Amino acid sequence: MSPIISPAELKIISSENLIILDARTGKDIRQNYLEKHIKGARFIDLDKDLAEIGDDAAFGGRHPLPSIEKFAETLSNLGIAEEAHIVVYDDKNGSNAAARAWWMLKAFGFEKVQVLDGGMQAAEKNGIPFSSGEEIFDKASLITKESWSLPTSTLEDVENELQKDSSTVIDVRDAYRYRGESEPIDLVAGHIPGAINIPFSENLDENGLFLSPEMLRKKYNQLLENKPENLIIHCGSGVTACHTILALTYAGFDIPNLYVGSWSEWSRREGKEIAK
Repeated sequence: MSPIISPAELKIISSENLIILDARTGKDIRQNYLEKHIKGARFIDLDKDLAEIGDDAAFGGRHPLPSIEKFAETLSNLGIAEEAHIVVYDDKNGSNAAARAWWMLKAFGFEKVQVLDGGMQAAEKNGIPFSSGEEIFDKASLITKESWSLPTSTLEDVENELQKDSSTVIDVRDAYRYRGESEPIDLVAGHIPGAINIPFSENLDENGLFLSPEMLRKKYNQLLENKPENLIIHCGSGVTACHTILALTYAGFDIPNLYVGSWSEWSRREGKEIAK
């Protein structure tokens, strides 16, 4: 199953196992969801459901993964059963929490997980029905897992791989953040020494839709000099990095490692070198 689904494809799905998740973020987002969302969509919160924010971002970053047990409870509360076909959307072309939700659901073991191409805006343009208020659904049985099944890297892993020159570390933040010209979110501007910059926005066309798998594959083969193995992907806090992981998967590459702590962890950790 493709990790990307178009609005036209979503419109014709009639499966009773379909579950749509609204993963928008921002100020008053819960109220925004209640005012308007894709009909039947269930709200999932980046900070509460897709992360377990700690006291010190120097250890884990701004959006550390929740425990596998806590995420299992979240899925149960959302009524998500093992046979579910899950479609996730946000209002930022999948670059925010939709891609993070996709990664976590895949890492939990779900096979049928897709991100809506173009997000909420594309859904509106293509006549997908919208609704308001709370959606009523039953809880699902708790699914137990022992660990995340997709590869991740720690700060120490990133440091070791760069020292050995055995992995390509990709920073997907905007170029001005990578260059250290300014930093709108984290405390220090710059990048991890040795990391290369391929902004996640380059996964999209001028209309905010994903490039075709063929175009993405050609693009990344060229940028990585036909060596797409041993990749570690990071961003500011392990969220938009998932957008590039999603794009690489869509292009047919193996799923690379996610450095969850990302720049928010590295830049706060005492003694770590910062490049500009």
